[in-house]
Amino acid sequence: MSENILGLKRTKLCGEFTKDDIGKVVTVMGWVQRSRNKGSLIFVDLRDRTGIIQIVFDEDKCNSDIFKKASELKFEYVVAVVGEVCKRSDINEKIPTGYIEIIPTELRILSESDVLPFPIEDEINTREELRLQYRYLDLRRTPLKNNIMIRSKIAMAYRNFLSEEGFIEIETPTFCKSTPEGARDYLVPSRVNPGKFYALPQSPQLYKQLLMVSGFDKYFQIARCYRDEDLRADRQPEFTQVDMELSFADVDDVINLNERLIQYIFAKVCNIEIKIPFKRLDWEDAMDLYGSDKPDLRFDMKITDISEIAKNSNFTVFSNAIINNDTVRCLKLTNGANMSRKKIDAYIEFAKEYGLAGLSYIGISEEGDIKSSFIKYVNEDEINAIFDKTKCNKGDILFIAADSKKKVSQALGALRLKLAEDYNLIDESKFEFLWVVNFPLFEYSEEENRLVAMHHPFTSVCDKDIDLLFTDPGKCKAKAYDIVLNGNEIGGGSVRIHQPEIQNRMFEILGFTKEKAEEQFGFLLNAFKYGVPPHAGLAYGLDRVAMLISHAKSIRDVIAFPKTKDASCLMVETPSEVDKKQLDDLNIQIKNR
Repeated sequence: MSENILGLKRTKLCGEFTKDDIGKVVTVMGWVQRSRNKGSLIFVDLRDRTGIIQIVFDEDKCNSDIFKKASELKFEYVVAVVGEVCKRSDINEKIPTGYIEIIPTELRILSESDVLPFPIEDEINTREELRLQYRYLDLRRTPLKNNIMIRSKIAMAYRNFLSEEGFIEIETPTFCKSTPEGARDYLVPSRVNPGKFYALPQSPQLYKQLLMVSGFDKYFQIARCYRDEDLRADRQPEFTQVDMELSFADVDDVINLNERLIQYIFAKVCNIEIKIPFKRLDWEDAMDLYGSDKPDLRFDMKITDISEIAKNSNFTVFSNAIINNDTVRCLKLTNGANMSRKKIDAYIEFAKEYGLAGLSYIGISEEGDIKSSFIKYVNEDEINAIFDKTKCNKGDILFIAADSKKKVSQALGALRLKLAEDYNLIDESKFEFLWVVNFPLFEYSEEENRLVAMHHPFTSVCDKDIDLLFTDPGKCKAKAYDIVLNGNEIGGGSVRIHQPEIQNRMFEILGFTKEKAEEQFGFLLNAFKYGVPPHAGLAYGLDRVAMLISHAKSIRDVIAFPKTKDASCLMVETPSEVDKKQLDDLNIQIKNR
C-alpha cells in the first residue's frame, strides 16, 4: 500500500547534493531509476529532474522492515528516503553526485508503478508513436527533460532582456478575426453568435500594431500561435512566438537590438560568446549564392553562375537554356571527383525531385583525368573556362543545372545541403547567424495568377521603391528581414506601413476592393486615422530556437506535449468526436463525405 509524505520535506533535489553534505541527515524523494539487489546490499539509484543519487540499503545496518521494503522496489516506484549522506566507496565520476551516497534510516513507498511500455533511459530505440502515446513517461528521460529545461531558460532570457530594455509585456486575444493572406485559420464557432466564428491567431500581428497606435512604444509577449497547414519536422499546428514591436524604429534599430538579444541569450543559456554584428545578405544574393533564403553558412559551398560561358556552348542543354532566358549554374564539391557513377546518378535523381530534368557533371581526378556527362559536346576552351570560373581543381567535381532560375536555385540549394551532410562538411558545434534583408515585397502566385505579399500586407516598401509601388510593384523591395541560424529561419519581421495611402495601395495591388479591405481590416485602418507612429517588429519561433540550441532533431523534442504529423495527439487522443448536444448548441451539423 502506498504511503504519504506526512511530516517529511525534501532537503534538496537529488542532483544538488555535494561532498559538503557528508555527515548530514537529509530527506530525498524521487523515482527509482535502478535497483540492484546484491543479497545483503541493495543499491538504488534515485532520480528526479536534477539527477541521480545512490541509496545503499545494508542488511546489517537497516532494520528488517526497511530492508524488506527496499527489496520490493521496482523501476519508477516513487519513494521518500531519510538518511545520512556518506562518502561513497566506489566513486562514480560520470555523475555530479558520484562521490556520495545516502545510508537510509527511513523508507516510504509513495507510489508504485506498473511495468513500463518502454525503459526510462537516455538512448532508446522505441518508436516515436509509442513515446508520444506515453509522453509523460518520455519526458522523464534525461534528453527530453533537459530540452524542456533549456527551453525554459531561453524563454526567461528573452523575458529578462526585453524587460531590461524597457519593453512592456502585454497579452493579446486568442479569439480573433479571421483574415486572409496567410495559412489556413483554425476556426472556433460562437455559441452566442450562431453562424459566426472566431479565428485562433496565426500571430499577434494586427494587435501589436494597434498597441503602437496606443502609445506603448515597446511591446513583447511570448505568444501561442496557430496555423492549419501541412506539418513537417519543424512545424506544429500550435507553436510559440517571442513577439516584439517598437515605435519610431527602422531596420537598423530592430537588427541592432536583436543582435544584442541573441548575444545575451547564448551567454545566459549556453555560456557561449556570440560575436556581433552578424553578416547581412540581400535576399537576391542569398538565392543566387546558396539557392535558399535561409542558407547554412557553417560550410562554404556557393553556387556559381556560368551562363555567360554556356550561351555559346555546343552542348544544347546549356545553350538552349540561355535562349529560353533560363540560367546555367553549378555547385563544386571539393575532393568529390572520386565518387562512383552510382552515387552521381543518385544525386541526379535527387535533383529531379525539385523539378529539374536532370544534372550534368564534370570532374577532374587527382591524376588530371576528366570525367563528364557532356565532354564529347564541348571543346577544351569551354572546359577550361568553366574550371577557371568555378576554381575547379584536381579532385573536384561540378554538378551543373540548366533551367529556370527558380528551379535551379531550389535544386542546387537542396543538393548543397545534401552534399554537405553526406560528406560531413558541417561543423555541428558552430552557431552561424545571418540576416537576410531586402526581400521582394511581392511574389507572383501561379495558382492565383496575381501578386501576393511575400511576408504580409503590412510590410513597408523600401524608401527608394515607393514610386515603383504605383508604377511597377513587382520590382519593389521590402523593409523586411529574417534572422537565420545554421540554415534555419529562427525569426523574421519588417518595418510596418504607417501611412494610410501606402496601406491602401498595398491592398489594391493584392486585389482587395475598398469594401473587402474595410470588411477584413477596417478596425486597423480606422485606428490609423488617429495618428500612428512609424513602427517595426520581429517575431522568433521559440520552438525552433530551443531546438537548435539543444541540438534536438525536431521541434517535437522541445515541446512538452507536441502533435504528430497529422496534427493529432496520441496521448489524449485528440482531435476527437464530440457529443451531438455540443454540436447542436453551436448550430453545427457534420457533413458526411
